[in-house]
Amino acid sequence: MTKKRIENVIICFVLLGIEILIALFAHDRFIRGSVGDIIVVAVIYYFIRIFFPVGIKYLLLYVFIFAVIIEVMQLFHIGRLISGNNEFVMLLLGDYFSIWDIFCYATGCIITGIVEKLRKE
Repeated sequence: MTKKRIENVIICFVLLGIEILIALFAHDRFIRGSVGDIIVVAVIYYFIRIFFPVGIKYLLLYVFIFAVIIEVMQLFHIGRLISGNNEFVMLLLGDYFSIWDIFCYATGCIITGIVEKLRKE
């Protein structure tokens, strides 16, 4: 189980590093808006897997639902309401609702599921 945790830590931090690079240097709509949203669900998944390397059968579904909830919060500008326009909070929660983001989250969950299936074989 320790080997699995270490693998999850490595995967999580590599993906998180890519997310940070995208946030800092990618200013185009496709990479920052789409690829970043695809990767972020994998970051969340592998972060949780660090602490729970086995079990939680529907974890990818839960991560997807969480991402959709955050996206719906953007529709109602909840981030602005709770943060008072705090730049860091707004970066984490986002500010603009997009149905496209939900498709990106689904794509990220599907890709992560495929990777996990391949890791188990």
